[in-house]
Amino acid sequence: MCTVPFFYHSSNFMEEKLFFGGVKGGKTTKIITLNGKKMRKIPSTIGNLTGLKVLNLQNNLIPSVCSELSTLTQLTVLNMGNNLLEEVPEEVKYLTSLTKLHLFGNRISRFASEICDGLKNLTLLNLNNNQLTYIPKEVSRLENLIYLSVNHNQLTSIPRELCFLKNLCELQLNYNQISCIPEDIWFLKSLQKLFLARNNIEVLPELLCHLINLKSLDIAGNLIQIFPSGFQYMKLKEFYCEGNPLYLKHPVGAIKKLDVLSLQEITSRFIMNQLIEMNPFLMEAMAWYPQIWQTISKGKLCAICGKSFLAMWIECVEFVPPSKNWRTSRNLKLVPLRTLICSFACFNQRGPNQFGIAHVQNQ
Repeated sequence: MCTVPFFYHSSNFMEEKLFFGGVKGGKTTKIITLNGKKMRKIPSTIGNLTGLKVLNLQNNLIPSVCSELSTLTQLTVLNMGNNLLEEVPEEVKYLTSLTKLHLFGNRISRFASEICDGLKNLTLLNLNNNQLTYIPKEVSRLENLIYLSVNHNQLTSIPRELCFLKNLCELQLNYNQISCIPEDIWFLKSLQKLFLARNNIEVLPELLCHLINLKSLDIAGNLIQIFPSGFQYMKLKEFYCEGNPLYLKHPVGAIKKLDVLSLQEITSRFIMNQLIEMNPFLMEAMAWYPQIWQTISKGKLCAICGKSFLAMWIECVEFVPPSKNWRTSRNLKLVPLRTLICSFACFNQRGPNQFGIAHVQNQ
């Protein structure tokens, strides 16, 4: 194995000469490290190093890569952090052995979808501190990806296809402009760390609570007021939510009203609750009415009586202390949880820490 840490001169001639001439191992060279050498290009002679495994070119002035880079099919690590790249180089799609790709601290605003096709073995992708406004939906083809970090970019959304990366353990999307999280987030069964600090997120999806392996969650500095029901049972070790406009426990009086249900709501509630009890007549009849299935699939469960209902009657907030197993923000005393109640009758039976936060909806 030959590692090359040598001094570098700025002229193109010396660049070419030193790059290849300094590599004594020729085709047997495994590692090249040329960090901080003020390089402005990758010499074409790199194509002769077909056995290269690791290429470190961090902290240089490289605006693009040479086409010969695509011949390095045994390369496993490419580090081009802190250069002048404006796009994810198309040449990397030919680096089929690549496991780690560092492109942080560039000027990258373009990420062509076809690049994902050749990176089947990639486990780490670092795109921090760039200018990306999107992640291509083809990211789902990076089937072995374990670590993805796109902090300090300009992302406005998370593609739902990203949620199908079954091996992903850590996802970092801090300091972007993301406004919502896909409902499909719960498919990330291997996810252990999720960082979404300093975005524009207003709502956490209900199915977030199904991330059974999630240990660290950072949603600090968003626009979140309330957490989904069941959030308090997540097996987190770290949870940070400072800088969100969380609901506070300030009870006020309210006028009690009678329950007036529409005919559709009465019928839907009856059907949904009969199906829960496995009513054989209704179960057989439902096979002939798919449109009814589509309607009642939107049903919810009352937090008080446990029965199903269709239209949200009263949205409530329940204040519970965070789990003693969580490491949290210092000032977090109570976690506001979203609960739904089917009627004023049930609302009147609520616990002392449940409060209504919405008016009755018109039927």
